[in-house]
Amino acid sequence: MHAVALQATFNDPSVAMAQLDGIVSQVSGMPGFATGYWVALSGDRGRALIVFDAEGDAQSFADGVRSHPADGVATESIEVGDVVAHAWQNLIRIGRREVSPRAC
Repeated sequence: MHAVALQATFNDPSVAMAQLDGIVSQVSGMPGFATGYWVALSGDRGRALIVFDAEGDAQSFADGVRSHPADGVATESIEVGDVVAHAWQNLIRIGRREVSPRAC
């Protein structure tokens, strides 16, 4: 899996938030989409972490964001990286190995 890590500034927060439903719907329908998180931070800043099954899908998404920025949003940085581990309530995965949280 590969993730796109994005940092942005909301030039117009109301415009940015008004289009969020459409953005999330569009991104979640993209090839290879696995999961995504959009986080609003203080000071009109935000971050997103969008995970794809394949590096090519992640790179295509990142390239699209660079060439077609959302209205009211200035993308400060966008990078594609390999997901080396992830965890959620009932599972931890490091590489291809799954571990029960109780075993850690």
